Amino acid sequence: MKFEEFMYTRPDIQEVGKQMDELAEKLAAADNREDFLKVFFEIEKLESYVATMSTLSRVRHSINTNDEFYRRENDFWDERMPELEVYTNRVEKILADCPFKEELYDVIPEVYFRLIECSLKSFDEKIVPLLQQENRLASEYGRLKASAQIEFRGQTYNLSTISPFRESLDEETRKEASQASLKFYSDNEAEFDRIYDEMVKVRTEIAHQLGYETFTQLAYQRMYRIDYTPEMVANYRRQILEDLVPVANRLYERQAARLGKDTVAYYNEPMNFLDGNPTPKGTYDELIEAARKMYHEMSPQTGEFIDMMIENELWDLKSRDGKEMGGYCTSIPDYKVPFIFANFNGTSGDVDVLTHEAGHAFQYYCSRNIPVMNAQWPTMESAEIHSMSMEFNAWPWMNLFFKEDEQKYKFLHLSGAVTFLPYGVLVDHFQHEVYDHPEYTPRQRKQCWRELEKMYLPFKDYSDADLLERGGWWYRQGHIFESPFYYIDYTLAQVCALQFWARNQRHDPESWKDYLHLCSLGGTLSFTKLVKEAGLIVPFEDGCIKSIISEVSEYLDSVDDMKLQKA
Repeated sequence: MKFEEFMYTRPDIQEVGKQMDELAEKLAAADNREDFLKVFFEIEKLESYVATMSTLSRVRHSINTNDEFYRRENDFWDERMPELEVYTNRVEKILADCPFKEELYDVIPEVYFRLIECSLKSFDEKIVPLLQQENRLASEYGRLKASAQIEFRGQTYNLSTISPFRESLDEETRKEASQASLKFYSDNEAEFDRIYDEMVKVRTEIAHQLGYETFTQLAYQRMYRIDYTPEMVANYRRQILEDLVPVANRLYERQAARLGKDTVAYYNEPMNFLDGNPTPKGTYDELIEAARKMYHEMSPQTGEFIDMMIENELWDLKSRDGKEMGGYCTSIPDYKVPFIFANFNGTSGDVDVLTHEAGHAFQYYCSRNIPVMNAQWPTMESAEIHSMSMEFNAWPWMNLFFKEDEQKYKFLHLSGAVTFLPYGVLVDHFQHEVYDHPEYTPRQRKQCWRELEKMYLPFKDYSDADLLERGGWWYRQGHIFESPFYYIDYTLAQVCALQFWARNQRHDPESWKDYLHLCSLGGTLSFTKLVKEAGLIVPFEDGCIKSIISEVSEYLDSVDDMKLQKA
């Protein structure tokens, strides 16, 4: 069954609520394991139906934000999802208070109950109007970016389709394209500031109404961080600053040398080689066939997975006007399938996003039959391990996508993983500062960003870019607006993925087995336990960053990157 054939119908929320209340009463009355599980899975079936409909609406709206029907449906879900949380919250309270829950752990993982405790600490019926407002602001941000009409040399582009010009061989073209993109953000500076200012205030008010001093405390509950704290994250950021930032700086010095420059100007950042960045070779259809060949050769499981994705058209990868920016993977529970959303634009990022989101999708494919829907996916930082590690698992097949640019791509991909880490922790540090100081004005927030940027990314050269020099780079980082405190998860996962990369380089025969095992576990364990199950070092441990970066640096130092580009 193809994705376009998946049927969408708007649920009757009152009827869903009535059914949830009736099932909640039955669940509360169940006094033995058998009866309790029977009612529990009836609730799961209803929640799966609701999740399927809301996901179909969200995906189809993001594919075409100009579709009036799904725009209305997206608005409907923005309003109604917080109302549905009221009913879910009642069920979760019953689950949390179950006197014999230890008897259920063989079916409902123990971690599920711990996550429920986080959920209960982050919701109350009284905050529903504020959650609705938060949802509306997130949709407003997405539509603002999707509305970009960037005039460049007589043509009109969006934020994705102009990207190839920012990687042009001609420096003046790169500069003009970067400035054209930046103009969109500058022209809408007041609007981005207004949306985020309202978001910070709304989220802070939600936190206060739930009894928290700051939104940061609430955010850690929302993100289901049950085995690490802000203090552990701060120590992790310190390790990145001390042990990894110097390595990243050297990589930027090497990039400047390759480009024949003293520094890497902001408009030259996307350009890594004087003769051009590595680009995928072939048409869209040829790239898809390359992906099919790769995954068939990788393992029987990935072969079955990619056939399902292609034959059922479980992705939308091409960039179009009116399509939301970015990429994501989600699941459609009633059909037990994943779906991948992306914006191909002819750059190496097309292969990155394909392998990255395919990692998410493959993990769901491996764990789709875990009986508890909310245990099929792990928490965010764990989920990103599968995606980022899949990028490195795909290395042996990069010649299929890049041909003669294979080695150039690998150098860029690995060095990009290193230079990403300081940026990733900068995004996290910024959000801690913002929500610890909700009284900041938009100007103060930009000043805060710029000060932190000089710590983590001291090489930045924003000559002739007023908005960036004032600290406005973060407007383009959707997670800051739509998924607060999520971004550190990418860095934690990247540290884990680099460990898989190192094991693959050493031809560790257990590496793929551990990856497959990790995927099959889904969300049945917490983050640190999943990491240990995969035979990896937990990123919070002192010395972890230093040990990983030494192996990566050794590889990068062995590459004569000047020879990767033509004279």
